[in-house]
Amino acid sequence: MTTAPPTEQQPALLRYQPTALDTVPEVAELLDRLGLGRFEPEGLTAFGGRNDNWAGTTTSGEQVFVKTVVRAADGSSPELDRTLAYEALSRRLPADSPLRSPVHLGAHTGAALNAYRLLPGARSGSEIALDGGFGEEMCREAGRAVATLHSLDAEGADVDTGEAPLPPLSWLEALPWSALQDRSMAQIAAWKLVQDDVEAVAALRLLRAREEAAPRTPAHCDLRFDQFIAHEGTLYLCDWEEFRIADPARDVGAFVGEWLFQATYSVFAPTGDRATNAPALGFDLTHEEIVERGAASVRRHLPRIAAFWQGYLERRVPDAGLAKRAVAFAGWHMYDRLIATAQAHAVLSPVARAAAGIGRVLLLNPSGAVATLRLDALSGSPR
Repeated sequence: MTTAPPTEQQPALLRYQPTALDTVPEVAELLDRLGLGRFEPEGLTAFGGRNDNWAGTTTSGEQVFVKTVVRAADGSSPELDRTLAYEALSRRLPADSPLRSPVHLGAHTGAALNAYRLLPGARSGSEIALDGGFGEEMCREAGRAVATLHSLDAEGADVDTGEAPLPPLSWLEALPWSALQDRSMAQIAAWKLVQDDVEAVAALRLLRAREEAAPRTPAHCDLRFDQFIAHEGTLYLCDWEEFRIADPARDVGAFVGEWLFQATYSVFAPTGDRATNAPALGFDLTHEEIVERGAASVRRHLPRIAAFWQGYLERRVPDAGLAKRAVAFAGWHMYDRLIATAQAHAVLSPVARAAAGIGRVLLLNPSGAVATLRLDALSGSPR
């Protein structure tokens, strides 16, 4: 797919050329079954992401977003099943719940399609974070939403209880050949950075053991900034393909890790013309300069992490070990994000190595970073 530059008429989310609808007739089948008509060709677009999607107005006048999820070779779709499980469970939420998701209109199980009410002009959390708009109040709102998710009563609900896939413990020894073929040289270098670090590998194994013994709740399990969208003053949490019963520390740690990753990379963001001024990613800086800039940036982002945790505590009392496990998961998140962002690179940059260094510190000594990251006791009145 090719990117189209945003215009004043486009939503803030970047638009793309959608896959031709005549190659996916199930989209029309789904819309017709839901009584929505068909997509009008004019204005039909798509948003970024690994899955095909379509956004536009239907012949009935409804604004709709349809997306595919992954299907297995046997035609099943655990991702669709998990999404539908969340949608069913979320119906138990009161109307004024802090946890909100775009209205789910229906699904095509055979084609692994979901249809949602489109939120025109919505902005992704990643975009808002990049332009500095994901401030403390929005972080507090996110904390309330995540705590509400973790407080959902899943008794009797058909929610996946299987182990979350990341970090993949078998990959800590060696990458399977099938995975190796699809990785860039920088991604392979990032994995080698983990695999060669005996202490980091041991810490990841210990984290998984602690997770196994931890209290479990409904959890998103793929929490990133781009899973949040803001629309007309309301924050929504989306993309429930990894939803399951899991350690709630995964979600808390992922949100913390997002800010730490943002802090590490934002110091080296380019200025001026983006078309001609590519990120240096620290190649022109000394190790000491990278550490100094990174530490200063992390300090600037700590109030947002504290606001998220404050919002979380307002809605839920965490178990005694959650903050410590969350810090360790934030450490893994740093590795996970740098591996993902290394896909387009041939060489692992100094900034990527700095991010790995922060992740390592958190993994090896999560207790020592709880207070630093503002996840120690804060006042809150769960309700």
